[in-house]
This record gives sequence, C-alpha cells and structure tokens, in this order.
Amino acid sequence: MKKIMLGAISRNYFNMPIWIAAHQGMFEEEGLDVTIDLHEPIDEVWRRLQDGRLDIALGVTEHIILDSEGGGNLEIIGGNINRLPFSFISGKNIKTFEDLRGRTIGVSSIEAGSSSLVMKIMASHGLHYPQDYKIVACGPILARWDMLQQGKIDAGLQGAPLNYIAVDQGYNSLCEPRDSYPWFQFTSLNVDGRWARANHDSVVAFMRAFIRAHDWFYENKAGCQKIAVVETGITAEYADRAWEEYTQAEIFPRNAQANPESIQSLIEISALLRNVPKRAGTQAYSYINETYLNEARQTLSNR
Repeated sequence: MKKIMLGAISRNYFNMPIWIAAHQGMFEEEGLDVTIDLHEPIDEVWRRLQDGRLDIALGVTEHIILDSEGGGNLEIIGGNINRLPFSFISGKNIKTFEDLRGRTIGVSSIEAGSSSLVMKIMASHGLHYPQDYKIVACGPILARWDMLQQGKIDAGLQGAPLNYIAVDQGYNSLCEPRDSYPWFQFTSLNVDGRWARANHDSVVAFMRAFIRAHDWFYENKAGCQKIAVVETGITAEYADRAWEEYTQAEIFPRNAQANPESIQSLIEISALLRNVPKRAGTQAYSYINETYLNEARQTLSNR
C-alpha cells in the first residue's frame, strides 16, 4: 500500500469527496493508504504542500496561482469547489450592504481565498476597501461562523450548510454570490508537480478513487448524510440541505475536473483587486495538469 498524506481545510462540506473515498474504502481498493490531515488556516495547507509535508491537497486554488507566479511547482490536477456554495451572511442587526460601512468583514486569508471575491462583492454595492470597511483574516468558514456569533466580525461568506444554520438563527443573507459569479474556482485538488511525476502511478490511482467518490456523491444522498454528520458534526437535516444544493447546482464537478471557466473567473477577479495586471492576461490552462485525471478515467473505463 502506497502511503499518501492528503491535506484539506477544516471540517467543512468541501471535503466530502475525500471523506467518501475514505469511508467507502475506495482509496484502499486502489492500493493507497491515505491519511487525511485537516488544518484551520488555509495558508497552512499551501505551505505544507510546498515543503513536502503533504503529498496531495484539497486547497485554495488561488494559492496555486500565487505559487506559479512565484516560479513554484504546484499545479491543479482536479476540481473541488467549482461553483460557489456561499451566502454573504451578516449580523442580526445588519440588513443591507450600506449597514456594513465602517464595519469588519471576515475572510479566509488576506492573500488568497475569499478576500478577492469579498472585495468584488462589496465594490458592486458601492463599498471599497480599505476606506469603507475593514477586513480581518479569520480562517475558513467554521472560524468565520464562530467570530460572527461572537461579534468579532460583522459579515462574511458562509458555505452550505452553515449559511442555512445562520439564517435559521436570525442572521441575514445579503446576497448569493453565485447569482453574480456563476463560475468561480474556490478550491481544487493540487499537487507539487515534481512529486506527482515521481509518483505517477500512485497519483493516477488516487484520481481513480477521486472520480469514483464524485460519482458516489451524486448517487447516494442517504450515504452522504451519514458521512457528513460524522465528519462535520452537522445534523442530518442540514446535511441533506447541503447535499441538495451541491447536487442541484453541481458545486462539485461530476467529472472531478477543475473548470477552466471557473479558474478564469478567479484569475480575472483577483488580478483586478490585487493589482496584479499580468495575471489578467494569463489563461486557466496554464495552471491545470489533466494528465492524471485523463489516465485514471481511461483505466476505469477499461475495467
């Protein structure tokens, strides 16, 4: 059995494909002994993939772009959050975007993740950073939810099912970003290209399990409910609501593939807001390596 250290961010619903592969024995069936290593700071997953402490990671796609711009070796080999499952959730006393003037918005990271999207959304409502509001890096959605409840931030993006939980508890949803930005690659399956080339067969085996997990996700609502309850701690009701949104909107790609249109949207939005003019001219395929996914698909079809 080939040992693989797989990194991911927090106990959130984004991780369902890898949890499915683990719970359903798909990794083992492909000859892999996979350890799932969860981290709260999204930057930590990036750093660990860069320095070799992780072999493969479900992480923020913009980190891969930043690494590539800096001459690094990270690349995208599969999809994850290809469409946004977020609502822009604000405190109970904040009813409109104008109410956020002078307030504090929580984001996953200043360098990457949700910050560029938040700035774009706020700008579309006449609020510009940094003169009109503050941004604080507070980690992924679980951390943002805790800080919102504690009053340490006034608003932030919350993913399904925490957005449903928040609204049911009296918090406000100011907008659904997917309505304005239907394609946005928030997270993806990433590797160091050097490690992947040296472990080609293991990466292809991993991708076979990854593909199978996506197929299983779309076909097994009840099974997904059980896994989500165990791994995230949410109730069965909210697990079902998350599954319904993810399947209806196809948040996870059915083919396990990163979406070039979603990555291009990320590139253009982040280039505009981070003053990286060269990035706007780059193309999504510059960051994607579909070799392993395509080979995995072919070997599965031959079984």
